[in-house]
Amino acid sequence: MTLDDLIQRLRDFAAARDWEPYHTPKNLVMALSGEVGELTALFQWLTPDESVRALENPELKAEVLDELADVLLYLTRLADVLGADLLEAANAKIDRNEVRFPATE
Repeated sequence: MTLDDLIQRLRDFAAARDWEPYHTPKNLVMALSGEVGELTALFQWLTPDESVRALENPELKAEVLDELADVLLYLTRLADVLGADLLEAANAKIDRNEVRFPATE
């Protein structure tokens, strides 16, 4: 599946439920923030070592993957509603960061 495929699937999902009126940038940002909070809560009290091994725990893995998916889906839907190209934005940000933080040899 490509990012474009995911965008279309999310469009179709929202349209089939008549959710477009609710998918405003404000609402999507708020939902995204909530999902990031839920992901954060899963890691909140883990030690750094436990956090690195989070996906080794089957129950925690399922929860983490669900929250990662929620974050991705809301972010993707938000970008689509705004007309933003996520891949273009990400590449431009990496380009700026390469200038801001040059690699040391």
